[in-house]
Amino acid sequence: MVTTPRVGVLALQGDVREHARVLADLGARVTLVRRVSELAEVDGLVLPGGESSVIDKLSRAFDLRDPIRDAIAAGMPMYGTCAGLILLADRLADGISGQQTFGGLDVTVRRNAFGGQVESFETDLDVPELGGDPVHAAFIRAPLVEDVGPGATVLASLPDGGVVAVAQGDLLGTAFHPEVTGDDRFHRRFLANVAGRA
Repeated sequence: MVTTPRVGVLALQGDVREHARVLADLGARVTLVRRVSELAEVDGLVLPGGESSVIDKLSRAFDLRDPIRDAIAAGMPMYGTCAGLILLADRLADGISGQQTFGGLDVTVRRNAFGGQVESFETDLDVPELGGDPVHAAFIRAPLVEDVGPGATVLASLPDGGVVAVAQGDLLGTAFHPEVTGDDRFHRRFLANVAGRA
């Protein structure tokens, strides 16, 4: 019997609805996660784009920080986009004072690496692991992976070599926003990770 994956979207701040819509369109049962009890109901979690420092503070205010870290340590599949990638990074190059991450990805990430909102851009990326056509990627006040440790794998880079998508075990992170460009292949990869642990 095939079971429908139960996945959550961390719903403290950011582009929550966009991720929930993509995941639901792919057949997942989606829970918006704001409480520890809701985190306990899901088999995978998406960390959306938004303000990484705000999501960090709210995760502590809602007592979710340690449970999310515990879930990562226990192997729960997670997918972080933009701010979510920052939150999954083990190391943060330029966080605000006191900013923390959940960790899990053996990478160093720099916030707002391309500048402010007006420096947002779109481009096509080759992602060999996903196959097919290039991924059309939207970078909105995006971070950049500055260092990739031996535990992580690079999935996509910009033409200048800047790393913008990484994976490590069942963790996945992109500096861009597939949920706004209509390409669901990264979400499909995340759901495959969830199904693989079911």
